Amino acid sequence: MIQAVILAAGKSERMGSPKPLLPWGKRTLIEAIIDGIARSLADETLVVLGAARKEIEPVIANVHLRTAFNPDFNLGMLSSIQRGLEAVSRDARAVLFFLGDQPPPHPAMINRLIHAYDNTGKGIVLPVHGGCRGHPVLIDLKYRNEIRALDPGIGLRQLMRDHPEDVLEVRTRSPRVLHDIDTPGDYERALESRRRRRK
Repeated sequence: MIQAVILAAGKSERMGSPKPLLPWGKRTLIEAIIDGIARSLADETLVVLGAARKEIEPVIANVHLRTAFNPDFNLGMLSSIQRGLEAVSRDARAVLFFLGDQPPPHPAMINRLIHAYDNTGKGIVLPVHGGCRGHPVLIDLKYRNEIRALDPGIGLRQLMRDHPEDVLEVRTRSPRVLHDIDTPGDYERALESRRRRRK
């Protein structure tokens, strides 16, 4: 099983409102992310909630997925990654970590990462655009205990530094894998990029 974990526990301070609930077409951003994952080869989706839990839960209540609550969301993203690892299915062999504030991933991109993992045996697989690493990141659960011990100030980057031989970069022509939405300006640029793609 490949488990998808959406990290949606942050406070969205620079945006001023919960980023996962930003309008994205006729849906919210998190609904669009969930839909992209559902149309991929990922087997199951888990959403890690935190600061805006009460606002987000009703929006995704009718979707077939599981949620986990991170009470330590103030400690940063690594705390949500660790909480997600605690809640993944017992049958999972790898986890795909998605940001709850990234433009929705294309199912084909997700599938490329899963195929690369299956075909190469690499334990850390991620997309790369223009020489820069992006999201989502696929990680084999052999690293579960190591992630639990990571420095919160460094996060998954430390895991990649410690195991460069096990990292596989999957090149993509889509810059979407590099984008996250932190500010109103980021959001406007993401919407404009979406409008251009749909023309």
